[in-house]
Amino acid sequence: MKVKRVFDIAAATLLLCGASVILLFAMAAVRCAIGSPVLFKQTRPGHNGRPFTLYKLRTMTDARDENGVLLPDHLRLTKTGRLIRKLSIDELPQLFNVLKGDISLVGPRPLLMDYLPLYTAEQARRHEVKPG
Repeated sequence: MKVKRVFDIAAATLLLCGASVILLFAMAAVRCAIGSPVLFKQTRPGHNGRPFTLYKLRTMTDARDENGVLLPDHLRLTKTGRLIRKLSIDELPQLFNVLKGDISLVGPRPLLMDYLPLYTAEQARRHEVKPG
């Protein structure tokens, strides 16, 4: 497993260096189109179900209806956000999660914390490894 961790760190560092200009432009576009914060943070279950904070670029506004309830996703997704998602640029901040050791470059997608009590014993085995 140490070899995989070294690979994750080396690859994430190289990818961040290579994609840093794209990431900076995307962050500026999010700041102009949506405002601050530019990062979306969400708690997800990691290795052994331990919660961690997942980072992504924000692609939706926080627009709410007259009762203070968030509008549906399709109404909050901006044109800029749609492009960022289409090009998968919103995923680039997850490379910081790789560097922190929360996730790996390869592994099962970390789903929402809400799903934890719904897993069967077989499905819960996904948490025996780092998500990716």
